[in-house]
Amino acid sequence: QEHWAAEVLLAPPHRHLGRMTTVIETQVQYNNTYMMSATESYMTQEDDWDRDLLLDPAWEKQQRKTFTAWCNSHLRKAGTQIENIEEDFRNGLKLMLLLEVISGERLPKPDKGKMRFHKIANVNKALDYISSKGVKLVSIGAEEIVDGNVKMTLGMIWTIILRFAIQDISVEETSAKEGLLLWCQRKTAPYRNVNVQNFHISWKDGLALCALIHRHRPDLIDYSKLRKDDPIGNLNTAFEVAEKYLDIPKMLDAEDIVNTPKPDEKAIMTYVSCFYHAFAGAEQAETAANRICKVLAVNQENERLMEEYEKLASELLEWIRRTIPWLENRVAEQTMRAMQQKLEDFRDYRRVHKPPRVQEKCQLEINFNTLQTKLRLSNRPAFMPSEGKMVSDIANAWKGLEQVEKGYEEWLLTEIRRLERLDHLAEKFKQKCGLHESWTTGKEHLLSQKDYETASLMEIRALMRKHEAFESDLAAHQDRVEQIAAIAQELNELDYHDAASVNTRCQGICDQWDNLGTLTQKRRDALERVEKLWETIDQLYLEFAKRAAPFNNWMDGAMEDLQDMFIVHSIEEIQSLITAHDQFKATLPEADKERIAIMGIQNEITKIAQTYGIKLVGVNPYTVLSPQDITNKWEAVKQLVPLRDQMLQEEVARQQANERLRRSFAAQANIIGPWIQTKMEEIGHVSVDIAGSLEEQMNNLKQYEQNIINYKSNIDKLEGDHQLIQEALIFDNKHTNYTMEHIRVGWEQLLTTIARTINEVENQILTRDAKGISQEQLNEFRASFNHFDRKRNGMMDPDDFRACLISMGYDLGEVEFARIMTLVDPNNTGVVTFQAFIDFMTRETAETDTAEQVMASFKILASDKPYITMEELRRELPPEQAEYCISRMTKYVGPEAAPGALDYISFSSALYGESDL
Repeated sequence: QEHWAAEVLLAPPHRHLGRMTTVIETQVQYNNTYMMSATESYMTQEDDWDRDLLLDPAWEKQQRKTFTAWCNSHLRKAGTQIENIEEDFRNGLKLMLLLEVISGERLPKPDKGKMRFHKIANVNKALDYISSKGVKLVSIGAEEIVDGNVKMTLGMIWTIILRFAIQDISVEETSAKEGLLLWCQRKTAPYRNVNVQNFHISWKDGLALCALIHRHRPDLIDYSKLRKDDPIGNLNTAFEVAEKYLDIPKMLDAEDIVNTPKPDEKAIMTYVSCFYHAFAGAEQAETAANRICKVLAVNQENERLMEEYEKLASELLEWIRRTIPWLENRVAEQTMRAMQQKLEDFRDYRRVHKPPRVQEKCQLEINFNTLQTKLRLSNRPAFMPSEGKMVSDIANAWKGLEQVEKGYEEWLLTEIRRLERLDHLAEKFKQKCGLHESWTTGKEHLLSQKDYETASLMEIRALMRKHEAFESDLAAHQDRVEQIAAIAQELNELDYHDAASVNTRCQGICDQWDNLGTLTQKRRDALERVEKLWETIDQLYLEFAKRAAPFNNWMDGAMEDLQDMFIVHSIEEIQSLITAHDQFKATLPEADKERIAIMGIQNEITKIAQTYGIKLVGVNPYTVLSPQDITNKWEAVKQLVPLRDQMLQEEVARQQANERLRRSFAAQANIIGPWIQTKMEEIGHVSVDIAGSLEEQMNNLKQYEQNIINYKSNIDKLEGDHQLIQEALIFDNKHTNYTMEHIRVGWEQLLTTIARTINEVENQILTRDAKGISQEQLNEFRASFNHFDRKRNGMMDPDDFRACLISMGYDLGEVEFARIMTLVDPNNTGVVTFQAFIDFMTRETAETDTAEQVMASFKILASDKPYITMEELRRELPPEQAEYCISRMTKYVGPEAAPGALDYISFSSALYGESDL
């Protein structure tokens, strides 16, 4: 390493003005930088670096000092050191030297030039070496290090510390950060005023560091003289003793730690890891204590899992119990807004409230299977949940929930369609009633007059002709009355909420119409009786009245049709309305001719009067219509035509937009549906594939799971399009056979299937590790199972299972086979799963912790005595597990028993069910 030292000492400091990066870019770089490989558990525990993107100045200061000291503790072995962490690593020479020192391996020869590309090449060699150790450096480039990016440099050093100083720390079944924290907790547990829960606040008073030193080197520190109210003194004492006697350099400042509300976690972890490596190695008593702790931890963990299952099952069943009555409620609201709110509530239920419960149900099944596997692997009795809380009970309750839910949305949409139709009919009813009532105003009074008794001959004739015109008008309005009655009947059939007022108004119109008919007939009879008294009539007035009345009625009908409301659901329907409207416009020329003809009659009357000197007094005696009325209504009709055109075109645009929504939804659904089916089939293939180790299968399954989770955005986008479709009141889609309900159910089944498959592989790993099975044995078991799994459903029938055992060399009689079936199929389901097959094949040969091994461990802690004291338990075990043993051990009865002696032999037997605990 001499050439390294020479290069480092000769390299001048140089700062390169690199590109400026925005805060957002820096954040993305940091988020990506510390997302290491999923196989490296220490990084999954330390991904909190991304929360420190914009480092607190105090934290940055602590990290600079700590990381610099840590680097120098290794670089001094090569006769060099660094002063400025972001400057001294820029040329890559000291960075490569640091990696050689801490790894004991040679890196490629560095470039000796001083140009920027030489520096980038050297840094890239260091980064490539880090990557070769299984650390995935995302978005950390050599340019950032060469440019002196302090945050990137600190992040890179932290990654090196994690990989070479913390990753390999292992205590019991934990590693990296958790393992280091557990080691600190174990070592400091007996000390007063020390409670290590983290790597920041728990170390501020310095007592934890002093306790670590005292636990291993009580000759260096007098712990009884330390005071909690003197944190700076405690910290400096620990720093000085560690530097002087343990060869651990001072990496922190006492004032920085005390004055910072929350010291930097990474700086503390880096410094504490040095103590771990300094005090590495455990005594025989600690090994024995670890074994006991492991056994007790299994018992405690099993009890916790049982309590957690009971709690989750109770909460899930209670939620189902509360939800079912809500879904069973089929009481319709009276307004469209209220029903749409119900639909929105249901949509929130499906998208917000139900998915977490689906996850809870799946997690509950996984927890149950995991618990049963752990109990079986640790030779504990199987867990039996409380009455009504079995997995099958929860499945039945969930099935009931889905059955009720199935028809709820369809009912909501049906009710919305009904209310939409009702609103349309009600508005149309009001419009027609208004027109009719406006027309009938004063008609009864007119028909009840007896003006013919005092009228002149000409007036009588005028009255007769006027009455005939009225009858013509009355007949023309008969169709409108029938339409009003038909609409009222349909509103009643559709259960309109205000049907009472509709019926009252309709009945009033019908009664009035009957009365008008009676009065009309009575007046005609009276006029006919005196008609013989009158001789002449003005034919032109009569003709005007007869032709003007139907034409006026036609214009009323045309105005009514042009203003008529409509509701359509497809482009074809609106095109039909447009065609009808075009046909109506085609009749306008003929109608205009009729208008000109009618106006010609009036012109003829005026011409005759002028020609013969007749003085016209008053209005046409045969009709209330005037030429101005005809002209005004004609102008109104012409103005309504373009308005109707505009309304129809706007509806065409709306229907075209709806069609685009249908096609957009169908395009996505036709991709997502087959994708879900394909993923289900791929997961099925992975679950029976024997290629590779269980860990590789697990990695493949988790990759599938991540891909599925990443695909969730497509489901959410489809949900958004589905919401737009529902808001647009689109009820059908001819472009796809998939509905949103199909996609939701398929997605939920896919998530459940991948979770269950991963759980099965995890249980196989637990079985393999606990039973000492090799990968080759597992592959052989899987190959045998797959061969005799003739239905390819992951299960064997009893006959196939018997054939499989015979092929593997078992000599089976009926009694022996029946005994084996009770082991692999305790619930008498008639099938043998792969997990049950693996359990059987490894049950009697695998090596597990036994009661004798636990007794031997207790005997070590008790210094070969047949009993153990409470003081020995509290000294050698963590407080929680020591009290667990004390509360359950019986008093030892035997010769020379010390006061308070406890019987660890009967306790060890009880742990494995050999006696009552």
